[in-house]
Amino acid sequence: MKKKELNKLTKAQAIKNLDKMKKDLFNLRFQKINSQVSNPAKFNETKKTIARLKTLLKGKLNA
Repeated sequence: MKKKELNKLTKAQAIKNLDKMKKDLFNLRFQKINSQVSNPAKFNETKKTIARLKTLLKGKLNA
């Protein structure tokens, strides 16, 4: 997700997306173990999106 898309999210939507991304990362790790990863770049993309969501949530909590 891009930064512009993330800024439009509400707090509840951001939390829901964060949970979804964490599950996706968990599943990607299992695919990696079983050598079934179709797109290895998805790891870094998912990790960065999780970090962006966490930063966004921290900012919204302080605001």
